[in-house]
Amino acid sequence: MEPPGFKFPIPKSYKMISIDNITVHFGGFVLLDKVSLQIGNKDRVGLVGRNGAGKTTLMRIISGLQEANDGKVIKSASSDIGYLPQQMIHMEGKSVIDEAKMAFKDLLLLEKKIETTSHLLATREDYESDSYLNLINELTELNAKFELGGGNAIHGDIEKTLLGLGFMHRDFDRPTSEFSGGWRMRIELAKLLLKKPAFLLLDEPTNHLDIESIQWLEDYLKTYAGGVILISHDRAFLDNVTNRTVEISLGGLTDYKVPYSRFVVLRKERREQEIASYQNQQKLIKETEDFIERFRYKATKAVQVQSRVKQLNKLVRIEVEEEDKATMSIKFPPAPRSGREVVSALKLSKNYGSHNVLDNIDFLIEKGEKVAFVGKNGEGKTTLSKIIAQEISYEGQLKIGHNVNMGYFAQNQDELMDGNKTVLETIDAVAVGDVRAKMRDILGAFLFSGEDTDKKVKVLSGGERSRLSLAKMLLQTHNLLLLDEPTNHLDMRSKDILKLALKKFDGTLIVVSHDREFLDGLIDKVYEFKDHKIKVHLGGIYDFLKKRKLESLQELERKSVAKVISENEQSKPQNKNNYIQKKEYEKKLRKLQNRIKDSENRIFELEEELTELSQKMGETEIHDPEIYKKYGSLESELAKQMEEWEKASDKLSKFEEQSF
Repeated sequence: MEPPGFKFPIPKSYKMISIDNITVHFGGFVLLDKVSLQIGNKDRVGLVGRNGAGKTTLMRIISGLQEANDGKVIKSASSDIGYLPQQMIHMEGKSVIDEAKMAFKDLLLLEKKIETTSHLLATREDYESDSYLNLINELTELNAKFELGGGNAIHGDIEKTLLGLGFMHRDFDRPTSEFSGGWRMRIELAKLLLKKPAFLLLDEPTNHLDIESIQWLEDYLKTYAGGVILISHDRAFLDNVTNRTVEISLGGLTDYKVPYSRFVVLRKERREQEIASYQNQQKLIKETEDFIERFRYKATKAVQVQSRVKQLNKLVRIEVEEEDKATMSIKFPPAPRSGREVVSALKLSKNYGSHNVLDNIDFLIEKGEKVAFVGKNGEGKTTLSKIIAQEISYEGQLKIGHNVNMGYFAQNQDELMDGNKTVLETIDAVAVGDVRAKMRDILGAFLFSGEDTDKKVKVLSGGERSRLSLAKMLLQTHNLLLLDEPTNHLDMRSKDILKLALKKFDGTLIVVSHDREFLDGLIDKVYEFKDHKIKVHLGGIYDFLKKRKLESLQELERKSVAKVISENEQSKPQNKNNYIQKKEYEKKLRKLQNRIKDSENRIFELEEELTELSQKMGETEIHDPEIYKKYGSLESELAKQMEEWEKASDKLSKFEEQSF
């Protein structure tokens, strides 16, 4: 996949957000307790913590949409903030491209003023008058402002962003009302990225993106000129984008200067130290309390007793966040025996009116296979899932094998439950046999405990209902599980529970997902949906992605060569001069392609070096100026290389449009 190739303005002055002693409480409960944090315009921060820890609240406070009970947020000059919430109100009545253009509202007004002024000049003939000269000066200033603001790149930037987020050219003029909530969320994300604020705040941006769009967004954010704060339950996305991880726990913040995977290791070490300190303190407290109780009424020990009482009162109590260990001995019931062929299709097609989704596809899924359906949104993954689940009609043949008992999790599964039943009643209705004894354990593993089990389904959030639907599946006996985006609303812990259970599941699995980390180690075959067809790839998800990226690069190269050949044939050189021109053209073309390749290789090397240095900066307790100096030098070189790559890519694009 190509990097986005935008022209990011490098800030002339350092931009910063300072969170100063922020406190938030609801009634008697303190959510955030005097937390402070500084975020610079080069930071890529992953904000992590349990559900309900305060991640979204903190992000809303930073963006100015919510006020803290105490403390303040200080921003340096020109530090504008772009915020993408999980849920938003979508506007109606515009096409996709017109909605995207709203990101450039001021520039488009300027463009209109330029057109009006140009038209006015064209209709006048008093070339020597002062007013005419003033009008020319005004037009010159307007054009300078327009160019300085990036006006000449508006349409190119819009096209690249919409295509990168999965839209097709044919979608640009469609009204936004024709798109689902997930696609409209992409439009809002596109507008936000196009505005290029000093700081991007993104709350679960990958929830509605497919794998290719997520990879595009990763590339975009890696080279973004401003600061980025992310909330995400996608480990791979966090690892590929962030260089800092800030954890919210027990109302406080802990700042780790490392990406997520390294944070997990450091946090484990830190937690072990905290637990050891907590246990030592508890031992000290007990010994002190025992001393006070034993000698409370002895006059000869009165001074020592009072001293111990004061000591206890002054003691700062260590708190350790309770770790839920309801793990993870949870597993699906043993799968009943099925036939070797579980699901097969022959010349299967599906059309929605004139819109063709699947065209004469054949496939066979055998007993025990664990298969992923991947591809861009709209390519037919959910459609085929519904066909296999026998929820919609189709043309061609589909066969469900002998003794196959299917469990199906649809994207809207959470909407299909009885809202008047409680959480426990919903589970109780499907649990049979020995597994009934594990009902509360399973609910606890999916974050339903205590009074939560008595809540009505209708008062649960979308994420809670998704977790409840998955918990139901753990209590039923199936030998084929068909899961359509099961992780969209799950936090990392819940995803871990589900993944572990699915790895141990001894039946057949079909899963539609864009979560690479979730699929890694879980599936052994990939069905890629593209151009109304499906293509089988053997191996895991990262094997597929590696192979797919190589194929994409080769396809791009083939297209470039094909274009040159096509132009050669059209020109039909008849003489020596044309032959020489052709050779010269091909020589320059190769030179540009090699220049781009060298630049890409150097960019990759620099990113690797910066990642290593970032980890060293996070791990070392000694301030080493040389490390920071080298980091700054590499960052400058990376910016130059990105600029070089962009110039070469633009030059290649224009060069290919020429004929020889």
